[in-house]
Amino acid sequence: MDNQETFMEDWLSIDTTMSKVKKETESILQANYNISLKEFYVLYYISKSPDKKLRLQQLQEKIGLSQSALSRLVAGMESSSCGALEKSVCTDDRRGTYTKLTELGETKLKKALQDFRWVVEKYLSIDDLEISLNSLKGEF
Repeated sequence: MDNQETFMEDWLSIDTTMSKVKKETESILQANYNISLKEFYVLYYISKSPDKKLRLQQLQEKIGLSQSALSRLVAGMESSSCGALEKSVCTDDRRGTYTKLTELGETKLKKALQDFRWVVEKYLSIDDLEISLNSLKGEF
């Protein structure tokens, strides 16, 4: 096999593994925590931000959804049926709002992170991932 074929085979292997991880993670998150993979990412990004809150524009850049899709997603997570997030008014700019992680959201995230790690480790080790990514880098 030439370098181009090796590159594509490595890429397709990574892509297939990622698809399996995403599909299984989505299923586990829905069953155990009633959240989607995108909602899991929202909880994670907010948990890593100062004061565990982000403006929707900041979150939109990280999640990669349109403004309206992200607004619907966050509204659902702020609703009483989910309760993982809550709105917070921006003190610097009253027009801006933040979405903030609640205790329930933090609890869901901590448990979901354990399940996420279990799924990832089921399909690949960190060493395998690093080797695969390094082999792709060598092809550029």
